[in-house]
Amino acid sequence: MDTKRKPKLAVWKFASCDGCQLSLLDCEDELLDVVGEIEIANFPEASRAVIKGPYDISLVEGSITTPKDAERIHKVRRASKVLITIGACATAGGIQALRNFQDVDKFISIVYASPQYISTLKKSTPISEHVKVDYELRGCPVNKYQLLEVLNAFLNGRQPITPSHSVCMECKQKGVVCVMVAHGTPCLGPVTHAGCGALCPSYARGCFGCFGPKETPNTHSLSEWWQEELGATKDDIIRAFRGINAYAEPFRKESETYELQ
Repeated sequence: MDTKRKPKLAVWKFASCDGCQLSLLDCEDELLDVVGEIEIANFPEASRAVIKGPYDISLVEGSITTPKDAERIHKVRRASKVLITIGACATAGGIQALRNFQDVDKFISIVYASPQYISTLKKSTPISEHVKVDYELRGCPVNKYQLLEVLNAFLNGRQPITPSHSVCMECKQKGVVCVMVAHGTPCLGPVTHAGCGALCPSYARGCFGCFGPKETPNTHSLSEWWQEELGATKDDIIRAFRGINAYAEPFRKESETYELQ
């Protein structure tokens, strides 16, 4: 990158709740250091000031759910040297991807008084299904320290170092008792990316899979164990995998396996 000027950062929103953008603003003490290294050129959540592109780094939050956004993401890609997707919506379609398993037209007719004014796609899809993505950072919301690590890595021309192991490892590191073994509570921790600090298991609740599938997750083995040891039904398994990251491929395939039985 050009050392004579600060790299320009843009933050873009598509279908989402803004939580991942707020993770950047929530950096507090670190935010001043971030601003010292980059120029925040386009970030409506933080400022109305907009500096025209092209941008060295673009952070993209949210999924593609409308024809207009399907066009807009290509404009963002053309204006960005590096494009990083942040959060479950941008990397897996988000909770709104539950529409992908049903008839969207039925939802529209039930929810809206004038459905003829609604312009939407049949599916909620991750950014990577539309344009080239340079890096995906999962989470709902993303871990702010992982976000800082990814920004630091791309600013310095190196690969980001983020965990590939499961939430189970975080439980072990914190000394949290396994909720499945101790309480018989279904938990997605064995197949979910680390990043939350084992938040739910720390309060004796099963992991909901907020950080999406870890690398090479054995989802089928987990499902079988739930059935054999915890008495989980097929409907229990489908509901568990159809949460925040329902359209992430390993979770989607596992839920569809039981839906078709």
